[in-house]
Amino acid sequence: MDISREGDPVYQQFNFLVNAPALFNAVTTAVELRIFHFLAERPKAAFEEILEHVRIPSHQLRVLLQAVCSTGLLRRENGAYLNSVVAEDLLASDAEDSWGHILIGWKEVYYPAFAQMTKALKAGTNTALDAFPGDEPTLYQRLSRTPELEAVFHRAMSAFTLRSVDALVEREEFAEVRHLLDIGGGDGTTSAKLAARHPHLRSTVFDMPSVSKLGEEKAAGGFPDRVELHPGDIFRDEFPRGADTVLFSHVLEIFSEEQILGQLRKAYDALPVGGRVFIYGYNVSDDETEGIFGARLGLYFNVLASGQGMAYPARDYEAWLAKAGFHGVRTVHGLPYEHGLSMGTK
Repeated sequence: MDISREGDPVYQQFNFLVNAPALFNAVTTAVELRIFHFLAERPKAAFEEILEHVRIPSHQLRVLLQAVCSTGLLRRENGAYLNSVVAEDLLASDAEDSWGHILIGWKEVYYPAFAQMTKALKAGTNTALDAFPGDEPTLYQRLSRTPELEAVFHRAMSAFTLRSVDALVEREEFAEVRHLLDIGGGDGTTSAKLAARHPHLRSTVFDMPSVSKLGEEKAAGGFPDRVELHPGDIFRDEFPRGADTVLFSHVLEIFSEEQILGQLRKAYDALPVGGRVFIYGYNVSDDETEGIFGARLGLYFNVLASGQGMAYPARDYEAWLAKAGFHGVRTVHGLPYEHGLSMGTK
């Protein structure tokens, strides 16, 4: 090994990267075995106590704990194990925003597909979708055929939304919104957070029927008078009328430029004069060289989810908003997890 490379951060990142798939799965396995939960209740537990809790062979537990400790998420002191501060914060609970839900969703749905990356990118389509039953062109449609996996997927989506949505919910622009149309709003997680923060706001969540069913028992159910679930197809159906603001939150990244323009034009048609559109989601840098969350997302879209799309730079959304007829177009940059909020007015 060239010793001069040891201080190079890119070389260090490379070393972590080549080991990351195994370590990711080790951490997710620890979530599934509820090791982080156990150590939250019983800090500084001995190996034998963890063994009694997880009930897997002793040698295999030893290997797993060594792997998780190598990430820094677990620590070992005087022979006992305890959670790091990060693990305690992100992985040691069953709260709706737990990163545990996210990791399990990525393990079960996202990452198996990445073995198909070379094949999918060469083919120019999401060949990894073949692993899911059905003939629909997107993952979101096919997941409706496997309700248990669909629930795992949307639990992960909801948890990540909760981790990132506060930056949206607190935006001053929502102070003027009376009726929001939440396009592709899933189980209503975002709309429910907005309704809780802004008592004057009501929302119509427009998404596929199978997804709307998840919302009946979840987030949207907490505001039955102000969060309405409106099942439909965002491509085949017209958008519901009557809203003064249309929100695309974590939706448009999935699609091609042509499809995004189509969605923005439908939003324009559904809005009154003076109505606004908000686009909230991942933005890569303008030169498209920065953004690890966005990079992962773009690969996932093209290999599995839809065969197209990416975490577009904000300048693309601004150009599309203008092309769809909106004026006063601008973007709020620098929101958590590489997010931005682009907006325009009819």
